[in-house]
Amino acid sequence: MQTIAQLAQVACVLEACAPKPGNVNRLHDFLDTSLEDYLISAIAIGPAFENAAQYGVGPMIWHAVSDTRKLVRSNTNLGMILLMAPLIKASVVEDPKDIRPRLSAVLKSLTVEDAKFAYSAIRLAQPGGLGIVHDSDIAGEPSVTLLQAMAMAQEYDSIAREYVTDFAISFEIGLPALSQALSQGADFSSAVVQAFLTILSKTPDTLIARKKGIESARAVSQRAAETLAHGGIFTANGKAALTQLDCDLRDPAHTLNPGTTADLTAAAIFLYMLLK
Repeated sequence: MQTIAQLAQVACVLEACAPKPGNVNRLHDFLDTSLEDYLISAIAIGPAFENAAQYGVGPMIWHAVSDTRKLVRSNTNLGMILLMAPLIKASVVEDPKDIRPRLSAVLKSLTVEDAKFAYSAIRLAQPGGLGIVHDSDIAGEPSVTLLQAMAMAQEYDSIAREYVTDFAISFEIGLPALSQALSQGADFSSAVVQAFLTILSKTPDTLIARKKGIESARAVSQRAAETLAHGGIFTANGKAALTQLDCDLRDPAHTLNPGTTADLTAAAIFLYMLLK
């Protein structure tokens, strides 16, 4: 489990450092969050994930968030933790190659207790623009399983939708896009950006949708698709389009930050390293 936990930590580091448009990365910080915050957060999740054999998914989420908040003042990784926890739980086997069927079983076995721990973690993380549950619900205790809670949120949160679809975006969009970019000779950081653009082009970012509305999210997805049509990270025109997209997404309030897409990209990176 130490090895699996380290893969998750490395995935978070690689995602954070890649120059993804509109996000904190090695070239850009936000006023309230820096690249260092994300790197510290990647370290912080290790102990919780190393104990995946003993923890349920909900307790794993809570411990990872709690350990992060001891070191970082803002929410840097709640979405990544929500995605990584069931993936890591499904990896607690000798051979993780057939992870998706086991992931499906893990998701179906989630309990009300898992939901209680996850809600507590969300309250602790204090994310801006709640998506997994309504703002009015988070103060109370859930009476449904974590999977049922995610099902109720799937229409307006892509992370919740992953729970309901056995991580369709991560397995069917992000992982193939990352693998293809690497097979075409891209360095890993550039391949991460290409995978990010691919996910964004096909899945409007639900963090943007909650902050600016679904039409704004769809417009950003269209821009990502246009960037890919120009070649993405593989051509001069694609790189120019990527640079312009990054500039256009950096409004002072970060309302166009594709943060959910970044979380989904981290999950795809983890799967690539686990399965390669």
